[in-house]
Amino acid sequence: MRLTPFNVHACERGKRYAAVQVPRNRSRFILTAFCFTAIYCTIGARLIQFAVARPAEEAIAVVPLPASRPDILDRNGRVLATDLRTFSLYAEPRKIVDVDEAVERLTAFLPDLDPAQLYRSLSTKAGFVWIRRKLTPRQKQELYDSGIPALGFRPEIKRFYPGGRTAAHVLGFTDVDNRGLSGIERWIDRQGLLALRKAGLADADALEPTRLALDLRVQYALRDELAKARKTFASTAAEGLVLNIKTGEVLALVSLPDFDPNDPVEAGKPDRLNRISGGTAEMGSTIKTFTTAMTLQMDGANLQTKFDTTQPVMVGRRRVRDEGHLEDRPMTVQEIFVRSSNIGSAREALDVGVEKHEAFLRQMGLLSSLDVELPEVARPQVPSRWSRATTVTAAFGHGFATTPLQTAVGIAGILNGGKLVQPTFLKREPSEGAPPSREIVSQATSRSMRQLYRLNVTSGTGRMADVAGYRVGGKTGTAEKVIDGRYARHHNFNVFSAAFPMDDPRYLVMTIIDDPQAGVPTYLRTASYTAAPVAGNVIKRIAPMLGVMPKFEMTATAD
Repeated sequence: MRLTPFNVHACERGKRYAAVQVPRNRSRFILTAFCFTAIYCTIGARLIQFAVARPAEEAIAVVPLPASRPDILDRNGRVLATDLRTFSLYAEPRKIVDVDEAVERLTAFLPDLDPAQLYRSLSTKAGFVWIRRKLTPRQKQELYDSGIPALGFRPEIKRFYPGGRTAAHVLGFTDVDNRGLSGIERWIDRQGLLALRKAGLADADALEPTRLALDLRVQYALRDELAKARKTFASTAAEGLVLNIKTGEVLALVSLPDFDPNDPVEAGKPDRLNRISGGTAEMGSTIKTFTTAMTLQMDGANLQTKFDTTQPVMVGRRRVRDEGHLEDRPMTVQEIFVRSSNIGSAREALDVGVEKHEAFLRQMGLLSSLDVELPEVARPQVPSRWSRATTVTAAFGHGFATTPLQTAVGIAGILNGGKLVQPTFLKREPSEGAPPSREIVSQATSRSMRQLYRLNVTSGTGRMADVAGYRVGGKTGTAEKVIDGRYARHHNFNVFSAAFPMDDPRYLVMTIIDDPQAGVPTYLRTASYTAAPVAGNVIKRIAPMLGVMPKFEMTATAD
């Protein structure tokens, strides 16, 4: 084409236009190129990520384990609670193609799953739902081998109690996240374990075991005897404890019915309460231990001091009587205790005085909450005003309710030389020195009470608890239960408090048979015929374990 002046002019104008447009086109080009590059880089990165990603089984293994808990040991080093590594099953519903098939296959392996609930959980677009926590090794392997899509396993820790029900109320249990909910397990959390978890320091290797005062051998023997007694007497409950009188250590505690901490579905039932420390009751004539000690300590009395028991004691319009016939003469302090006279005990308390009586029981620790490691501790039920009527009924164990544990601790203080020792569920080492204590009665009063305890077993209401060679002493307590606001006949709360050996008491055994309805005639459903023989059976089994040697008196025989 020939260039004309017009063409030349047009070309020059086009060049000027192009020169003006190039910068704008170039910016647009660079921006577009950058966007496409970023998109392709993102896609490439995701493809690389998918290409090198590990299977779900491997990927979940990098999830850190839940925080560990310290092992719990008995006083001899036997394991009572420990952590086990386990796996929990989860699903990713948004990745499930056929929900019906997934539900069918999962319920085949885990038949106790609720199919309807499982279907609802898997039908969502959620990225994560739990299916089953704490699988057994076999369940985990079978599910892994099944190849069900969109499932994964997370490593977790399961708390395991080798003894099952044996020490359930002492140990307590944990939830699915390994947090203590009751018993010593909850106490451990309160001592700083939760703070260690938050700081990332709750590693299994860094946690010292918690050593309890509990003796697993003694615990098993106590539970076994109480379980047999509960069956024999068809009782609502059976409870007991073994206490070291000198150190305050609780060697055994049982409350039946109980539960399995490995599967604590029953733990929340009202009848599974820890009745020894978490329940209160009118303790019946075992409280006469305190009334008698108070008389000897505060009233200047001795075992031969006499009180008038020939007439009932009036409380308003009601009369306090003794079972059987009235004596036509005064009774001594010794007779009142051994024969378990309600009239005599009421006279003793009234002679000391209403205010001093309340103060003495408070000093014994019976009217305030017990300070102990277990969180399940009930507050005693005490009248808002301590009156003359309260003193009369409280003298023989009615009118106020306290826990069996604090009753046992108070009795131990009276028998051990007169010192109320702070109780504990943790092992006390000899290197720690003398346990915390305070004086509550004199040694002279303590010696007299030991004499009465032994006499009550040899010739009083506790004869069925005697064990040859072990110098057992004890006191019975039979209290009518309060049902619908009234005392119910033939529904008794039977207690026996025993100690041995009485020349130098080392251990206290308390057994309780709550509302016996079989095994003996109705008129014999008292502590003497139910709780006392159980205590004797327990002592017979545990005394050799505890190193208490029997002593037999040699009797002379004629040639």
